[in-house]
Amino acid sequence: MTENNTSEKIVGKELYGYQKEALHEIFQRFENAPKDYHLLYQLPTGGGKTVIFSEIVRRYIKTFKKKVLVLTHRIELSKQTSKMLKEFGVRNKIINSTAKLDDQHEFECFVAMVETLKNRLNDEKLDISDIGLVIVDEAHYNSFTKIFKFFSDSFILGVTATPLSSNIKLPMYENYQELFVGESIQDLIDNGYLARANMYSYNVGLTSLEVGANGDYTVKSSEDLYTNTDMLSKLVSAYEETAKGKKTLIFNNGINTSIQVFHAFKKAGYPIAHLDNTNSKKERELILRWFHKTPNAIITSVSILTTGFDEPSIEAIILNRATKSLTLYYQMIGRGSRIFGDKNTFDVVDLGNNFYRFGPWGADLDWQKMFRAPDYYLNAILSDEEIESTFRYELPADVKKEFAKSTDTYFDMKAVYIDTIRSGESSKRVLEKSIVHHAKMCIENSEDVFDALILAKMLGEEIDDRINMYAKCISKSTHNFVTWLKDDYRKKLNSYLRENFDQDYEKIFGHPPIEE
Repeated sequence: MTENNTSEKIVGKELYGYQKEALHEIFQRFENAPKDYHLLYQLPTGGGKTVIFSEIVRRYIKTFKKKVLVLTHRIELSKQTSKMLKEFGVRNKIINSTAKLDDQHEFECFVAMVETLKNRLNDEKLDISDIGLVIVDEAHYNSFTKIFKFFSDSFILGVTATPLSSNIKLPMYENYQELFVGESIQDLIDNGYLARANMYSYNVGLTSLEVGANGDYTVKSSEDLYTNTDMLSKLVSAYEETAKGKKTLIFNNGINTSIQVFHAFKKAGYPIAHLDNTNSKKERELILRWFHKTPNAIITSVSILTTGFDEPSIEAIILNRATKSLTLYYQMIGRGSRIFGDKNTFDVVDLGNNFYRFGPWGADLDWQKMFRAPDYYLNAILSDEEIESTFRYELPADVKKEFAKSTDTYFDMKAVYIDTIRSGESSKRVLEKSIVHHAKMCIENSEDVFDALILAKMLGEEIDDRINMYAKCISKSTHNFVTWLKDDYRKKLNSYLRENFDQDYEKIFGHPPIEE
């Protein structure tokens, strides 16, 4: 019989209403489904899944008089889980490579990582004959499935924020018979359990990135893009525009990128620390303690803080990377979603076009459809080329102020190309029209040709953007050709300004340039 004591004070923590409802639903499966049933439970990051499954363990042991195994994928998570289970009054033992097992009969619950457990099971060192329930934390990782064969008579409960397999070749429906969807992110926000995300996106050209065997962008191609001077400047500017003075966590794809980010922020005078998996335990503890105590602290890291890290005082998350993993996207943003004091919102700055790829954090996703037909979801994700074709280039704030007298700074290369071709003109006319537009911007904000030539140099990033769009329009995009076009465009713009400055100036202002 299921315990359903809704006003009960839990040994460890008081459960919220939605957590109690989830408990009730899961225990119904324990009672009515076969003993070898595989159930997947989805709950957003920040929803308290460790609290929920700790209470599940406590009640299961009490109700069914059988032992429980909890699987995690990182040693830090094993320790955190073990500590939480103890708070709920569950006698548990961590099964690691050095753990002695001569006292295993004294415990009613075991916590283990997959590889360690597999070795112990192969050595027949661990008695699993009385384990009735196996809980798999972060169940979207496929490494867990290799030990399922040892528990053919146990109920397996997988828990994840995103029921989408980390390996597209091994969909989750092959290992779980049912998905139980918990509270949505929006409901948790509306009811005051999670903070609301203020989302800011900066368009980034990602076509230089390469996709690796795991289906995500490679570290090398990411490092090449995100360590260049322009991207580092864009990152610091984005921080200053949206998150300056806020406790901030920056995610990168690559250690070298994170180190370069550290130096860029340090040079700008901001309090920042770099953290990756090569730091010692003591170094990590010191950095996280400093981060906790310092109101405007910044940590730049790689993937080490995506799971098993809880710092509710985080006010801003910066995605200084692109990812094709929905799970990673949600994990990174989720680090800032905890309610803390007066904090009920947090900022998310995206420098990897991830918002365009996956939609806003907390969007109404059909998890059931994603579970049953993951290919349908994955195939619907926009490619980088499709995303970038919709971008409208905006001049950076510091450049835009130099062109304050211009009311029209946008040139729609694609639309002008279509109109030009339809009118029977050569595609080269598109570049000529663009040069005239750029020249007009420079002349409007200059007193002489020398000022105009200086302003033309400041348009370098926008010139590159226009040429990239033009190359796509004419379906010629070899690297050498595009590089030549960019160089040729700059030369022609400068020549136009030297030859036409005086007459164009008079057309715009109604009088010739004033000579000193």
